[in-house]
Amino acid sequence: MLYFSRLRIALILGICALGVLLSLPNLLPAPGGWLPWRTIHLGLDLRGGSYLLMEVDMHAVIKERLDGLADQARRSLERARVRPYQLAIDAPHDRIVVKPGDPAQTEAAATALRELVSTEGTGVTSRPDLEVSTAPEGVILALSPPALIDRANQAVQQSIEIVRRRIGETGVVDPIITRQGQDRIVVQLPGGEDPNRIKQLLGKTARMTFQLVDENANPNATVAPPGVVLLPMSDQPGQKIAVRKRVDVDGGNLTDARAGQNPQTGEWVVNFTFDSLGTRRFADVSRANVGHRFAIVLDNKVISAPVIREAITGGRGQISGNFTAASATDLAVLLRAGALPAPLTVVEERSVGPELGADAIRAGAISLFVGFVFVIVFMGTFYGLFGWFANIALVFNLFLMLAILSLLQATLTLPGMAGILLTLGMAVDANILINERIREEVKAGRTPLNAMEAGFKRAYSTIIDSNATAFLAHVMLFIFGSGPVRGFAVTITVGIVTTLFTATMFVRLMMVRWYAITRPRALPV
Repeated sequence: MLYFSRLRIALILGICALGVLLSLPNLLPAPGGWLPWRTIHLGLDLRGGSYLLMEVDMHAVIKERLDGLADQARRSLERARVRPYQLAIDAPHDRIVVKPGDPAQTEAAATALRELVSTEGTGVTSRPDLEVSTAPEGVILALSPPALIDRANQAVQQSIEIVRRRIGETGVVDPIITRQGQDRIVVQLPGGEDPNRIKQLLGKTARMTFQLVDENANPNATVAPPGVVLLPMSDQPGQKIAVRKRVDVDGGNLTDARAGQNPQTGEWVVNFTFDSLGTRRFADVSRANVGHRFAIVLDNKVISAPVIREAITGGRGQISGNFTAASATDLAVLLRAGALPAPLTVVEERSVGPELGADAIRAGAISLFVGFVFVIVFMGTFYGLFGWFANIALVFNLFLMLAILSLLQATLTLPGMAGILLTLGMAVDANILINERIREEVKAGRTPLNAMEAGFKRAYSTIIDSNATAFLAHVMLFIFGSGPVRGFAVTITVGIVTTLFTATMFVRLMMVRWYAITRPRALPV
């Protein structure tokens, strides 16, 4: 009990000193340079900012899947020599209906469509993604319900990742992006960023494709010829251009996109770079179509349609148009982040002013201070010197909490501040157990040294059990919670770790050193 090695003493004191040092960046301005300067970020309710609730358009996800499936079905039917036939997309029922011109070819058509069925998952969880059946109206190729659920989940997860990339490109510090329900995404943007610009960035699907222009088709025709689509020009309202449906190069093959200025004209442009696959495809298409126009299509609008002067083999290109510096930068951000699998629509939008955040910080700071003072007065009054040892440990506990949260660059919200206050109250519980056990041992007639030893030893298992159960509960709260609930769970779990250290190590060191120096005949409990 009395013996603490020098290494152990140095380790305990070093951890406490390090906690104080790492918590200082939250109180001092950043010096810059090589020194790591990590701080706690303030959440939306403390700093102010924007709250967006967005919904993924699942109808667009299913429609895109059915369109792709229809193309595959046509190729399969051609290989099976099923002709003539009628193919119709029944979007409301998530299926494709194929009706052969010759009823005798119905079974051949069904066999050809069954080749499109693939199995998702492995082992017991494996299941087909498509269902093929025959009916009086023809052969039905339907999306299976489990496949629809999986595709919806993939679309939401992919949308969350792309939203995170787009927001990260704008420089917003510590955004909170979480899923809500089956098809909704919550975006919280702390700070004074322009919410309208962020909303415009997130509202664009940003699917870019490179397609050849059909120069023989009439762009003013009412109905487009087969294999051709009439798309509007983005910078010329009312004007359309005939573009072939086939996508020659996909924007998914882009590796980089940056806004810049044309050195000759001074106009703003977007310079892009392809990966190896995109470079090869772009080179092949440009080599085979010198002298023809190549349309750059973004979200079903043609940005530009330049004439291919020569084969482009370097994997680099340039998008020109009536860009401003802001619009060119935003387009580059969209292309770098990637295309959304489906459009996002804003369902709910809220803004929190910085004044409200300042009031919340002030109220939270007052509650922390008042709670801290009450705990200190209680411990000092009821447990004397040992209570003041616990108070000193409580101060270092607060420093260690701030240090760990700073290293994690955690986001502090109002529930997080409540978690800190709750931790301060819970932190002295361990010391209360120890002091009460010491009191009981003193009343039982033990010597001061034996009473201290027995108090720590008998209270230790209770302290570990109670904190372990609380730790597990808040870990589950973090895993299954979202937003501010997770912030509350983080502060509590960090507080439990620091409490175990300060209550069982630091307080014990102070009590042992006090006893070794004073050798009292009675304990001040």
